[in-house]
Amino acid sequence: MHTNEISFKDLSITHIYKKTLKNSYISVTKDAKVILKTSSTSKFYIETLLRKRESWIRKQLKKQELNPPIEINLEDEVLLFGELCSVDIEDAEILRNYLCNLRKPTKANILRCYDNFYKEYAKSYLTQRVEFYSKVMNLKYKELKFKKMKSRWGSCNSLRVITLNTNLLKLHKEQIDYVVVHELAHLVHMNHSKAFHTLVDAYYTDSLRVRKEIRERRLYSMDASK
Repeated sequence: MHTNEISFKDLSITHIYKKTLKNSYISVTKDAKVILKTSSTSKFYIETLLRKRESWIRKQLKKQELNPPIEINLEDEVLLFGELCSVDIEDAEILRNYLCNLRKPTKANILRCYDNFYKEYAKSYLTQRVEFYSKVMNLKYKELKFKKMKSRWGSCNSLRVITLNTNLLKLHKEQIDYVVVHELAHLVHMNHSKAFHTLVDAYYTDSLRVRKEIRERRLYSMDASK
């Protein structure tokens, strides 16, 4: 494997050459670095590939620019409902207790305290929102679970089990409610058909705008810390 920096127009690209790769891959990291992985060192091949994917690359970089990572001062701040707050707020009492009981205040242990806090808070706040909308929508679920997930805000399976990402508590309340309605709607439609979106729209106004905002939020953009 060989890594080098190449230039494409005004962009700086990290090119990783690996002979055993079957396909070429382009990604944009959360710190706005463009990574290209190929099994070829051909300048013509690389430039052709970059020209083909240039629009997508710039779109991802623009998202990074509009949605920079939120940096949290660990032990001093907490991201809750879309706002950075002091850990002294009433809602962060559980977090303060976790932090005060730490024997070894390493970064890993502190982050674990935050994860445990979000999970505990989720059990109370998110359960209330699911109960509220399940009654409004007249839909019954079998079980509600909470889990920190890497690639989705929530899920609903054919057994009528709804799982919500504990990181939802970092979103604004209106965005949280949208996800709740979205997952409840899957109890009726296990897809994203027109009928599904019609059902969501019937119980959540301005769903298109909020859905777009949520899609632009990166799941781990709020986990960065100093």
